[in-house]
Amino acid sequence: MALVLVGALGLGALSGCAPSESDVVTLDFFQFKSEAIADFDGIIADFEAENPGIRVTQNAVPDADTAIRTLLVKNKVPDVISLNGSGNFGQLARAGVFHDFTGDPVLDQINPAVQDIVGALGTYENEVNALGFVNNGNGVLYNREIFAAQGIAIPTTWDELIAACDTLQAAGIAPFYGTAADAWTIQSSLNGIGAQLGGDDFFPDLRAEGAEVGPDSAVSFAKNYDETLQKLQTLYSYAQDGYLGRTYEDGNLAFANGESAMLMQGIWALSPILANNPDISVGGFPYPVTDDPADIKLVSGVDVAIAIGRDTPHLAEARLFVDFLFQKEVLNSFAASQNMFSTARDAAENTNPALAELQPYFQAGRITGFIDHQIPASIPLGPIVQQYLTDQNSAKALATLDNEWRKVASRTTSTRSGD
Repeated sequence: MALVLVGALGLGALSGCAPSESDVVTLDFFQFKSEAIADFDGIIADFEAENPGIRVTQNAVPDADTAIRTLLVKNKVPDVISLNGSGNFGQLARAGVFHDFTGDPVLDQINPAVQDIVGALGTYENEVNALGFVNNGNGVLYNREIFAAQGIAIPTTWDELIAACDTLQAAGIAPFYGTAADAWTIQSSLNGIGAQLGGDDFFPDLRAEGAEVGPDSAVSFAKNYDETLQKLQTLYSYAQDGYLGRTYEDGNLAFANGESAMLMQGIWALSPILANNPDISVGGFPYPVTDDPADIKLVSGVDVAIAIGRDTPHLAEARLFVDFLFQKEVLNSFAASQNMFSTARDAAENTNPALAELQPYFQAGRITGFIDHQIPASIPLGPIVQQYLTDQNSAKALATLDNEWRKVASRTTSTRSGD
C-alpha cells in the first residue's frame, strides 16, 4: 500500500495535476530549534513544490522537551519530529515512541560515526530510532592572531597545550577565559576531556552495574574519571582571576575583545562571539588530552536528530519528507546556514573558516559523543563540577557522582520491578 501511495503521489506530480484539498495529506512536523525556523520553512516549501499531495505544518515550540512529553502523554505523537540529540531524546527512544529505520536506504546517506552517537543515546530493542541531521563540535576556540603573534601552533598533545598556556601566561595573556558562574559551561570542557579519556564502553558498563556502582564495582566515576577532573582543574588554573563569577555571555564578549587567547566552548559560541566582534579571526581544535595526536577525537553532539512517530497514520508521506531532508544538497545547505557539520556521507566541507581545523576530524569519523548526554538529568552534574572547581576535592566530587548514579539506578530498578 505504501508503494502504491508513493507511486500515486509521483504520478500526480508528473502529470501536473494539483490534488483536491480533500486528497492532501498534512504532516505534523515537531521542530525544536527556534533559530532554524526560516531554514525549515524554505525546505518545506521546496518539498511541497515537488510533492503537491503533501502539506507539512512546522510546529516550533520553545520548550521542546516538555512539549514533546506532553504530546506523548496525550497520545498526540507528531508525524515527523526534530529533537536535540541529548539524554532526554535517549529516554524517549528507549520508551519505543519512534519509528524503526533499521534497513532503510536513508541510512546509507549518513556518516556512520554520527549514527553511532545517536544509537549510544538510547534505542528501543536495538532499533534505529532517529537519524542525525546536523552535528556540532565541542572543543577549544582560539584567537588566531594571538596564537600567531606568540608563535604558537595548534596543540595536538596535552604537553603542547600546557606549553602554549605557559607561553601565553608569560606574555601577560590569559590563556583561557573561564565562565564558571554558569555551571553548564564547565560541562563543555568536562565533555571535551572526559569523552575521550573515559572510553566508549564506560557508560554501557556503568549502566550494567546499576545500583551496584561504588567502591567495589568494576567501573565507577571514582575509578575512571579522576584523570578527567584533574585535567579539568589544570586548564581552569590558566583562566583569568575571578572566573568563578563570570558567565557565558561575559566569556563570549571578553574573548571577542581579545581578553584571552582561548575559550573552552563549542562552535555554538561562534555566533555571539562574531556578533560582538565581526573582525575576530577565530578557529577551533579538539581537546588534546593525551600525548599521542592519533588519540584525538572531536567531541560532537547531534544538534538535530530526525525521527518519525511510531504509529503515524502517514508513514509513507513522512518517509518521503525525511528522504527529502536527507538529500545531500539539503543537508549541506542547512548545516552551512546553522554553522554546523552536515552529517551526509562524503559531505562537502562547511565553508565557515572557523570550522576549518575541526572539519577533518568530523569527515574522518574521529568523533565521540557528549558524556553529559549519558548522565540522567536528575543528577546535578553542573553544580557538582562547579563545586569541584571551588574546593578542588576530586574524591568528593566523584563519590557524589557515584552516589547520585546509584540513587537513580535504584529508583529505576524499583519502578520496573513494580510494573
